[in-house]
Amino acid sequence: MKDLDRFVPLSPAALHILLSLAGEERHGYGIMQEIARQSGGRYKLGPGTLYDNLQKLMKERLVEETKNAGTGIEARRRYYKLTKAGKGVLSLEVARLEAAIREAKLRLGFQRSPA
Repeated sequence: MKDLDRFVPLSPAALHILLSLAGEERHGYGIMQEIARQSGGRYKLGPGTLYDNLQKLMKERLVEETKNAGTGIEARRRYYKLTKAGKGVLSLEVARLEAAIREAKLRLGFQRSPA
């Protein structure tokens, strides 16, 4: 995992793209929809930002394009999925964010709610 450290921290766009692909492969529009769903509509990614980031993530081998066996319009869509390295980077980023949240809660005086 040490060689994956160079990718962290992720930009917000890269984080949301990797997170949207964590559960299943998706096409571009599906990625944008999943990002909007996961963020409750607070974070929206336009096509230019999405595809620029996908190209960068593919170049870094964190995401790869998959073969699509669909027909009609589905056959023309490009689907993307996380690579093993992409999952590793996403895990590192989640751990980094969790540590930052823990520290913020301590410093801001948040108390644990009773179980």
